[in-house]
Amino acid sequence: MHPVPEPREISALLDRYLVGLDDDDVNDTWARGLFTKDARVEFPMSVHEGLDGLADYHREALSAFAATQHLGSPAVVEIDEDGERAVLRANLVSTHVHHDASAAEPLFQAGTLATGQARRTAEGWRLSSLALRVLWTRGAPPRSGEAAA
Repeated sequence: MHPVPEPREISALLDRYLVGLDDDDVNDTWARGLFTKDARVEFPMSVHEGLDGLADYHREALSAFAATQHLGSPAVVEIDEDGERAVLRANLVSTHVHHDASAAEPLFQAGTLATGQARRTAEGWRLSSLALRVLWTRGAPPRSGEAAA
């Protein structure tokens, strides 16, 4: 039997996810350290399932912008009775900097609700799902064909 996890172990997954996005540190090692092999990531404009290609999926979304900054609230974490699964919820404010900084609106911001599920694996806690639901926006979104994380 595993020791009862601290909620911080699970909320740290979301923190590391956001920092990785902003530090331009999105690669297969990043993805394996955060997600299960069967993970599902859902953005408002698309969904990706599975660990394979997950880093590429995020890099493609981020390529629409010159830089990003994701600010997250502390995550509310609920761990199941056996200590093997958890759900989390947090609020995010994401600022995206357009490549053309001279544009009339150089920033695109979104207030987002992040919800997810995590489970204990042999490698430690990993996100099995993460969904981002936009609640509000400000500024110009990416042009058609571009993605945003």
